[in-house]
Amino acid sequence: MKQLPSFEHNFLIAMPSLDDSWFEKTVIYIVEDNDHGSMGLVINISHKLTVHDLLTHFDFPSHPDSLFLEGTVLKGGPVDMERGFILHHPSGEWKSSMLLPDDLAMTVSDDFIEALSHNESPEQFQICLGFAGWKPGQLAQELKSNSWLTIPYNQSLLFDTPIENRWEVALNTLGISPEFLTLEAGHA
Repeated sequence: MKQLPSFEHNFLIAMPSLDDSWFEKTVIYIVEDNDHGSMGLVINISHKLTVHDLLTHFDFPSHPDSLFLEGTVLKGGPVDMERGFILHHPSGEWKSSMLLPDDLAMTVSDDFIEALSHNESPEQFQICLGFAGWKPGQLAQELKSNSWLTIPYNQSLLFDTPIENRWEVALNTLGISPEFLTLEAGHA
């Protein structure tokens, strides 16, 4: 049986076929892609909550010198939107972290949020509520039907690019301008 390629540690870029859906113009970081299915975090849809709101929700005080308090929390996907996932660099030592390539990690434990309240966070982090998930083979089928483009992980896209520009910047890395996208797939 032919082994399908894994899209772990890559970004998915939504194509026009996903317009008018939850995933319209999204960019998703793929955390896992294996025989059990796929899991990713949308990195370009803002939630109404800020980091300060999240700290308040968990009854953690805010350190007055924290520069990230007004930082945006993201909608990581339509599944389990009450659950938090934190992508951060450098990886560090947290109770419940998954180490990823390029010294990136995903943490799901509240010790990270507590550290934020003490202004003791990693240099770069992105908090997502919820995730995107696919059954085994579903993501590969969606890629085959041209619902998504892929690009390799890029730390700058995740942490340095303004949230509202990430979809367009991701497309530009492929040399594609959004106005030239079409619903039609090219077949020779």
